[in-house]
Amino acid sequence: MHKDDDTARCTCHLTDEAATLAFGAQLAAALRPGMTVYLEGDLGAGKTTLVRGALRALGYGGRVKSPTYTLAENYSLPAFELYHYDLYRMHDPREWLDAGFRDAGDGRAVSFIEWPEKAA
Repeated sequence: MHKDDDTARCTCHLTDEAATLAFGAQLAAALRPGMTVYLEGDLGAGKTTLVRGALRALGYGGRVKSPTYTLAENYSLPAFELYHYDLYRMHDPREWLDAGFRDAGDGRAVSFIEWPEKAA
């Protein structure tokens, strides 16, 4: 893990779905309102699976789907709102605002962002 100001960077190579879900559960314990987690990796690398692991650990029992086509999924949790963004199909940075970024930027939510470089 590398810490730079308020930014920590962690590179993980997880062997399978079970390991990815377990790491998501571990990550959930560290989440606090106002945090943003940037997820990088190839298509099919398990980014949404990691978010699913975190949500399960936080007590969410519903369906967790990839926001590939919707750009954003929102989950209401007891401690905070969790936003899961997938910007892979985003073509215009203004779409980032349309996806609800303003709502998540109030410091009371946690955001997971796949393909953050697309937000410019």
